[in-house]
Amino acid sequence: MDAFYASVEQAAKPSLRGKPVVVGGVGPRGVVATASYEARVFGVHSAMATAQARRLCPNAAYLTPRFSLYQQISQVVMGLLGQLSPLVEPLSLDEAFVDLEAGGVEPSSAAVRAVGERLRRDITAATGLTASVGLAGSKMLAKIASEGAKPDGLLLIEPGTELELLGPMSVRAIPGVGPATAETLRRAGIATVAETADAGEDELVRLLGRAHGAGLYALATGHDDRPVVAERDAKSVSVEDTFAEDLTDRTRVQLELARLADRCVQRLRGAGRSGRTVVIKVRRYDFSTLTRSETLRGPTDDPGVVREAAARLLDGVDTTAGVRLLGVGVSGLADYTQEDLFAQAAGEAAQGTASEPQEAAEPQEAADAVEQPRRWLPGADVLHTEYGAGWVQGSGVGRVTVRFEQPWSVPGRVRTFSVDDPDLTPGEPLPLVRDEAAQPPALPVPSAGGVGVPGGEGEPVASGAGRASP
Repeated sequence: MDAFYASVEQAAKPSLRGKPVVVGGVGPRGVVATASYEARVFGVHSAMATAQARRLCPNAAYLTPRFSLYQQISQVVMGLLGQLSPLVEPLSLDEAFVDLEAGGVEPSSAAVRAVGERLRRDITAATGLTASVGLAGSKMLAKIASEGAKPDGLLLIEPGTELELLGPMSVRAIPGVGPATAETLRRAGIATVAETADAGEDELVRLLGRAHGAGLYALATGHDDRPVVAERDAKSVSVEDTFAEDLTDRTRVQLELARLADRCVQRLRGAGRSGRTVVIKVRRYDFSTLTRSETLRGPTDDPGVVREAAARLLDGVDTTAGVRLLGVGVSGLADYTQEDLFAQAAGEAAQGTASEPQEAAEPQEAADAVEQPRRWLPGADVLHTEYGAGWVQGSGVGRVTVRFEQPWSVPGRVRTFSVDDPDLTPGEPLPLVRDEAAQPPALPVPSAGGVGVPGGEGEPVASGAGRASP
């Protein structure tokens, strides 16, 4: 898929079509997940610090990710791929390998090109988005072809032309060659794929070791026999959070870790799995990162067990200087749960002896939750009792600015409310492609400029019609 997250946001928000959009963390320590092609012109790219992106492209719309919507669209796309072949290997939400031969496609250039073009049309019809297709005789070459086809294109690498195509490319084009490997090769005078092949297997093994060197030589000479694997079984489930400010209060660190443990178990249960090893990740103020793990007697999906294990692991970590990031993961996955009888007995005993204090604490917790002002993140879906569905354009100093529009409407009008307005509530993402039979016709909404909110989390974006970017 082309600039997937950003393209979804442009398709969902008519006022952003044709304009630079950056999706990722919007806080001072945020990182860019995806930038639209309009933003890339200014040098913005994924994995860049959001603060740097704002300096390069201050007029872009900076939005928080809406993963639930991206996952829904991903399922539609993967379903279309599954109609082509039983062998589909997802790499991420927006990318996959497909073995067309296993789907009965004739191994001719004309046949596979026709399938690729039809796939692109089907994806656009089903999602309103564009995709790029790379066609080749191996996974490495198909990946390279798909990158060369972007945006919104198709590239077929004809059999027999592989080495001619690969030769001039940087060695970084080969899967598995990162900055460290590239630097080792550069010091040896090797910069391109052709130079890598010319160096020979023995030299690459000397430089990089047996496994890496031999594998790199095979790929550099166009040999890639890796099969498309339909099932990519997850080895672990994890969640993590980066905090806007370093956490120095030990109690706050413990509470955040417990919250992450619960989220991790929710994801674990959602996948129908259990796990035996609990892992915590702690990144401190100086970016040093520690991991600690504990292996249980058997697989579990009990949130209490995971919380307790994570707490024990944290006991051995010094957090007094400040914590920048926390994570909790579970590995050693299984499809069954071995009951932790000791934890179960302890839980029953605690329930019998501590029920009254727990009940006494609940009203205070509820009061604390009520006292916390609602936080409206830029790009988030909202619903207003009078104006209907919209999205947060920015917030700050007690105010929130909302643009009311739908994926199939004209660019909508901007209105500003108090952050605690009772008529404004969080909403759910609307589908990108409208079901005409299920929904009434959209009423045109007059476009109007919005008023900026000083000190807000997001900047107002001028309204205006435009075509969705690939």
